Amino acid sequence: MKGDTTTHNWYALYTKSRAEKKVAEGLNKLGIINYLPLKRVLKQWSDRKKWVESPVISSYIFVKITPDQYRSVFEVNGVVAYVSHKGQALVIPEYQMLAMQRTIENKINFDVEAGRIRKGEEITVTSGPLKGIKGIVQNVQGTKKLYLNITNIGYTLVINLDEATVEK
Repeated sequence: MKGDTTTHNWYALYTKSRAEKKVAEGLNKLGIINYLPLKRVLKQWSDRKKWVESPVISSYIFVKITPDQYRSVFEVNGVVAYVSHKGQALVIPEYQMLAMQRTIENKINFDVEAGRIRKGEEITVTSGPLKGIKGIVQNVQGTKKLYLNITNIGYTLVINLDEATVEK
């Protein structure tokens, strides 16, 4: 065996429109670790309303793969491409994936002291479900919202703060 093929990295995949759940199923069948962040939304039809699970970020799914699995994702119908720059798939840092997973799965609210955090500072959450998560402050709106950038996919996680503290 040449090289280290046991290193797993997170990548974002573009999917065909509305194919995210089918792509997740296909990746599961291939044994590829994946994460499809979902949110519950109330959909309105002409005759009824229904709660459905919808992707948090349309046309994206995240995969944690080894170099040997890189091409395997294209065996799944609905996968379009890796999110890449100059032809190189962009690795998403583990701590950013962890922050997104914990935020979405725990429906988190946080607290931060006013005036303590500024745009551009790197912070670490010191308590609550996101304890240990690091991120760069993209924006601070009042004292209750923190915007953490998810590198390489152009999205920002907006976190309402009331149950944890952060430090620079």
